[in-house]
Amino acid sequence: MRYCDSIFGRLLEPIDRRWFERIVERHDGDAYIKEFTSWDHLCLLVYAQLSGIEGLRGLVATWNANAHHHYHLGVGDIARSTISDANARRPIAIFKETFSILSTHASRQIRREGDHMLRLIDSTPVPLGELFGWAKSNGRIRGLKLHTLYDPQGDNPIGAEITHANVNDIEIGESFPIEPGATYVMDKAYCKYTWWTAIHDTPATFVTRQKTSSRFRAVRWRKLEQVRGEGFTIIDDAEVRLVSKGDSKLAIPMRRIRLRRDDGGKLTLLTNDMTRAAVAIGALYKLRWQIELLFRWIKQHLKIRSFLGRNDNAVCLQILAAMIAYVLLRLAARASRLTIPLIRLADMLKARLFMRLPLEKIDKPPDVHTSRPKPKHSPDQWEFCYA
Repeated sequence: MRYCDSIFGRLLEPIDRRWFERIVERHDGDAYIKEFTSWDHLCLLVYAQLSGIEGLRGLVATWNANAHHHYHLGVGDIARSTISDANARRPIAIFKETFSILSTHASRQIRREGDHMLRLIDSTPVPLGELFGWAKSNGRIRGLKLHTLYDPQGDNPIGAEITHANVNDIEIGESFPIEPGATYVMDKAYCKYTWWTAIHDTPATFVTRQKTSSRFRAVRWRKLEQVRGEGFTIIDDAEVRLVSKGDSKLAIPMRRIRLRRDDGGKLTLLTNDMTRAAVAIGALYKLRWQIELLFRWIKQHLKIRSFLGRNDNAVCLQILAAMIAYVLLRLAARASRLTIPLIRLADMLKARLFMRLPLEKIDKPPDVHTSRPKPKHSPDQWEFCYA
């Protein structure tokens, strides 16, 4: 009989064991827990994300119940205490580098012929309860932040950092690499003039909201060729200059675009893009909502609200496993040319992870081999009936 890998095995195929082992050796990931390797740990945490299991006891029970499917994954049975020890000790850098390589692999599969590179930057809070005594507060939430650099054209997160909730967004935002020719869209939390200058000098462009505390003076008004956009209307467009306060300097060309949304709200946008139309700038900022949809999808369909461990290392490993699982889903859907929504694919995977069928048939019923039809005899042919 022809061998067919399980759906879970197919999902893990983009993770090449050779470069993964090099990552583990570089960070000495298997130094303390040799029986439960880093590969075992990764498979288990990704399985926990895709299966929807929240508790550690349920995870161990369901994983060990499918032991006959683990041979081709290269893993074995596990114990609850072993997972707890690995969650507390295993280096976070192993999962972080794995996510980085996978997201780069996903970006290479996206055709950008004639498309402008667009990058969205934002963060989302990961609230933690009172049982997580090490978590810090920023005055609104107590927990962690997931900072993400996102490619909306390919629906691919290409950068992720996890920090305490009291870390300023701009500290992580400026750590992401700047790609020449890209356009970065972010909210007003990412206001730092030296970083804006670095983006402009790369060269790249940015679109952001103006903070109420910053002051810009119009030096030339630009003519509006089109004022109506999808969901908003342009009020005015002007080239502006920073009204310096103390040592604040911004020696790059800047535009200020004010618009009114259809719901009545007003937005003031700042950009160093001097070529696009004002309506196009407004449409770019409207696309920033896509990263909010990414955060909502991950929180609703993956597991970053209930955790398998209470220490900071275990929580960070689980969040990174969620990001890895998301990229694996995107790669699998693209490779199998699945047209079903990603939310439907995630729902079907929960029940079919260890089924042995091609991934492209996950939304199809199993093949049923019906009995052969009886041959039809000619009316001129004799039929012998034996009692």
